[in-house]
Amino acid sequence: MLEKLFSPETYQMLGVWALGFCKNLVIALLVYFIGKYIVKWINHLVAKLLKKSNVEPSLASFLKSIVSVVCWFCLLIIIISILGIETSSFIALFASAGVAVGLALSGTLQNFAGGVMILLFKPFKVGDYIETDGFQGTVKAIQIFNTIIRTNDAQTIIIPNGGLSTSSLKNYSTEKYRRVDLDFHFAYGADLDDVKNAINAVQSQNPLILQGPVEDSPVVAAPWVGITEFAEKGVVVNTRTWCKGEDYWTVYFYMNETVYQQLKDLKFMFPTKRMDVNVLK
Repeated sequence: MLEKLFSPETYQMLGVWALGFCKNLVIALLVYFIGKYIVKWINHLVAKLLKKSNVEPSLASFLKSIVSVVCWFCLLIIIISILGIETSSFIALFASAGVAVGLALSGTLQNFAGGVMILLFKPFKVGDYIETDGFQGTVKAIQIFNTIIRTNDAQTIIIPNGGLSTSSLKNYSTEKYRRVDLDFHFAYGADLDDVKNAINAVQSQNPLILQGPVEDSPVVAAPWVGITEFAEKGVVVNTRTWCKGEDYWTVYFYMNETVYQQLKDLKFMFPTKRMDVNVLK
């Protein structure tokens, strides 16, 4: 057996194999250096396209990393194939690992997909005032997996992007102007004209309140006052007042406080809940 193992035919086969392997190794090294240059060129091209498209920095960085990993993986498979190693087992291994990781991180991947959608389509941006899932606040950061908002009482809320990208959302910063809607209750018998005149006077005294339509918005209108409901406790008078978005809360509190004081000075009766009881003998 030793004679067959060290026979001239064996040395000849080893020589042929070594020659072929060295040839494939040289080709693999050549492909590696050329592929390395191509990967670098692709990464540069992707970075240039993302910058030109004004993609968010966090998303751009992640996409560049994904492209780089995919390119290097393809180059690795090509080199392994040139060296004569079976690549199907490697591909199957990576595919199985990908499925396992995907199942284990299904929630995280959902948040990632939501973050990509938010950063691409931009339903809101940093600095916008939004309302979602019962929270209101200013967007402080949009990350790949979460969005961070700060509420008016300085609380930090971290919202997963998966649910945020698929749920209903109010963006109060999209439009330049906002309407302040308020309800005021008055006892039955109050003179509607006197109520409207008093509220209109309050609205006309504040320079932050828009007194009529504006050129850059088709929905802005003059202040409006009218009855919207005949409630159990009295008449409900609704006011609709337009202002710039950044002045919303200033106008909101101004209307509440000033209308109350104005109508109180005019001796208007604010209703309280009451019950009429009839006693039968």
